[in-house]
Amino acid sequence: MPTAFVLINADLGSENEISKDLKAIPNVKEVYVVYGVYDVVAKVEADTMEKVKETITWNIRRLEKVRSTLTMIVMES
Repeated sequence: MPTAFVLINADLGSENEISKDLKAIPNVKEVYVVYGVYDVVAKVEADTMEKVKETITWNIRRLEKVRSTLTMIVMES
């Protein structure tokens, strides 16, 4: 199953709000608020790679308080 991890930089103090919003998006399977360079990590899985890309582009990246993302596509699991 196509999978990607999305590392997210959020507006200061909005990590929990973004986490809640991410959990409501179809194809987002796991969400973690983390410390470090990034603020939130989301695992995205879908039936096709096209659906994974659409979820990231049209749902995750367009959340209001998301400042930037870095996507890592899983090659093998």
